[in-house]
Amino acid sequence: MKALVSLAAVLVLLLAAYVGVHLGDLRWLFGVVVPYFAAAVFLVGIVVKVIGWGRSPVPFRIPTTCGQQKSLPWIKQDKLDNPATGWQAMGRMALEILAFRSLFRNRETVLRDGQLAYRTNKWLWAAALAFHYSMLIIVLRHLRFFFAPIPRFVDVLTNVDGFLQVGVPGIYITSFVFLGAVTFLLARRLGWARMRYLSLPADYFPLFLFLAIGCTGLWMRHIDKVDVSQVKAAVMGLLVLAPHPPAVGWIFYAHLFCVSTLLAYFPFSKLMHLGGVFLSPTRNLANDNRARHHVNPWNRPLPVHTYAEYEDEFRDRMREAGLPLDKE
Repeated sequence: MKALVSLAAVLVLLLAAYVGVHLGDLRWLFGVVVPYFAAAVFLVGIVVKVIGWGRSPVPFRIPTTCGQQKSLPWIKQDKLDNPATGWQAMGRMALEILAFRSLFRNRETVLRDGQLAYRTNKWLWAAALAFHYSMLIIVLRHLRFFFAPIPRFVDVLTNVDGFLQVGVPGIYITSFVFLGAVTFLLARRLGWARMRYLSLPADYFPLFLFLAIGCTGLWMRHIDKVDVSQVKAAVMGLLVLAPHPPAVGWIFYAHLFCVSTLLAYFPFSKLMHLGGVFLSPTRNLANDNRARHHVNPWNRPLPVHTYAEYEDEFRDRMREAGLPLDKE
């Protein structure tokens, strides 16, 4: 039922674009107003989230560790799993962001013959890596709609992505890798009882939205082709605040509406791990608690009564009771 609710929400988005553009000719609403509104919500939401995270107090070092901490010279330290310096923490972060290292080392807990056992789960890591990198390449390829002339690296990336030269227009590898990875992640949530129990509509909605974006994009490129020159002119018009929605098929506006919905939804969803991973104190801090004493700067000053002052105050009574004294 939770998955059906999310699927219905995405279908309503597609239906709204079809009715609004194909039947109601609301191109200005779906081609100008909605994209501007979504971009504003995205930018403001990202800034507010990052500022909120940056202002959160983290007085102590709380990195997640699963290796030997730096201690004696003859004990080998695990520099990535238990970094002791900023450079080591940066190396850990780089592997986490670029290669999903913690997900690669993830272990799945299962019951075998009534006993608790662990097994690797590399398929999830491979699907997540394929999803994120294919989406990154797709976003970079779309930069050709935002620049004139097109940057050289975008042309190179486009040529490499479409090197198979299958069909006219050619097939991009990342388009199908993206859809395959999203389908796998969705099937994993639907086909595994434990994941179905833990999943919420907020977990299904982005996956269905990504599928809708990918399918409408492929539909425009290979089935109901749109005039790319008009689309680029419209995008450039949005950038220079001179909008003019193109007279193209409704499928383009459905694609744009889904992308706009994703942008507006992004700052308030779990997708914000894109920015949160950089500000996570469990990842970006060095574990140097043995080398440095970290004092909470928010602790209010308290009156201190040292042992020497205590002994001066109660010396006579301590002597009568036979207690040892540091100073007679």
